[in-house]
Amino acid sequence: MAATDDTRVLPMTGALAPPTFSSVEEERLHRKQKLAGALRIFGRFGFSEGVAGHITARDPELPDHFWVNPFGLSFRHMRVSDLILVNHQGEVVEGSRPVNPAAFAIHSAIHAARPDVVAAAHSHSVYGKAWASLGRPLDPITQDACMFYNDHVVITDGAGVVAFDPEAGKDIAAGLGSNKAAIHQNHGLFTVGQSVDEAAWWFVTMERSCQAQLLAEAAGTPKLIAPEAAQYTREQTGFPHAGWFSFQPLWDEIVRSDPELFE
Repeated sequence: MAATDDTRVLPMTGALAPPTFSSVEEERLHRKQKLAGALRIFGRFGFSEGVAGHITARDPELPDHFWVNPFGLSFRHMRVSDLILVNHQGEVVEGSRPVNPAAFAIHSAIHAARPDVVAAAHSHSVYGKAWASLGRPLDPITQDACMFYNDHVVITDGAGVVAFDPEAGKDIAAGLGSNKAAIHQNHGLFTVGQSVDEAAWWFVTMERSCQAQLLAEAAGTPKLIAPEAAQYTREQTGFPHAGWFSFQPLWDEIVRSDPELFE
């Protein structure tokens, strides 16, 4: 994906930026590789729960199609060749395995409602679903949590109901609005981004922010970061390039340890 028009660049990034591509085939392969790697990272972090959970990447040539992990295959074993291509009618147009009905309902709605979104991530991660049961947004109690300050929402429609119905997916997409993340009450976390890297990183750090707030509230009453400081921190650390860049160490690790993801 080409770099966005956001002029902010973290001091530590230097010349490192999202790649550009000479062909749609090259860009498609890149997105699929990042998707397989992100799924393996989710598996490594213990974000899997049976057959639940999915990350999608919009196809660069067919905007109403997305690549996704097939239903019932372990995150830890995902390879590029395992990914399936699904259209917005729920048909698997490339690949031999089925699509998770909830993945189709939710992600097709998000991709349709948000043309800016390349990737979306969701899983039944332990701390995310525990925090989701409270029906509250995250508080700005750490610098990391500030990445989501005024940029995430709590969705109460369909709380706790399996999202097999396309209308349920549309409710989630509408609730997400223009934000980069959502907490679906009694369900879990959703994050989106302009790259697989960004969407995956927002999910990882949001899950850890849920864990941090649960721990802090178990120990006492956390002190809140002042609104102006929280807003400033989000502006400096919560934009697309920052999310993309923060994912790169995780990508480097999984490429070195799991080279078979490229198969």
